[in-house]
Amino acid sequence: MRSRLNHFENLVEALSRLPALGKKSASNIAFYLVAKDAGAAIRLAHAIETAVAKTRVCARCGNIGENELCAVCADEDRDRAKLCVVLSVKDIFTLEENGAWKGLYFVYESEDRFAALEEMARRGVQEVVFAFAPSVQNDALIYYIEERLAPFGLSFTKIAQGVPTGVSLENVDMLSLARALEGRVKI
Repeated sequence: MRSRLNHFENLVEALSRLPALGKKSASNIAFYLVAKDAGAAIRLAHAIETAVAKTRVCARCGNIGENELCAVCADEDRDRAKLCVVLSVKDIFTLEENGAWKGLYFVYESEDRFAALEEMARRGVQEVVFAFAPSVQNDALIYYIEERLAPFGLSFTKIAQGVPTGVSLENVDMLSLARALEGRVKI
């Protein structure tokens, strides 16, 4: 009769639910944490617990941070006339790693975020840059947002081609991403 390792199997199941981790990778990580480096497991558990408890969504832009405003929104040196609209927080991390963008960000994950986007537009934004991977769906979303923000008299641009169709920003090399931002086009 096979012995059941309920706690271990629960760990494998929990890990396999993470993005990009299949059952085999989850099992390998679980074996390592349980059998090879229990200290690493405890540190990981503590880091996860602390990050979940201390990280919050920025009240203004939708980024993540440890205060009511994220580090970008709180940075007075950012160019507040330029607003880069992205589809996920991960896109902000990718763009910040590159260092090419000196303006603000806004995470547009769904229609219920539109009022917050309008509020940012009222705060002196002059240009809205869409940093979306090219696709028909994203082009339609750009058009929709542009139409809704038209009364604010803003300039609208999108990052230049060079970001491959169907590829998320986190998978684009830094040089291509910098050139796409520098070569953004008016829409």
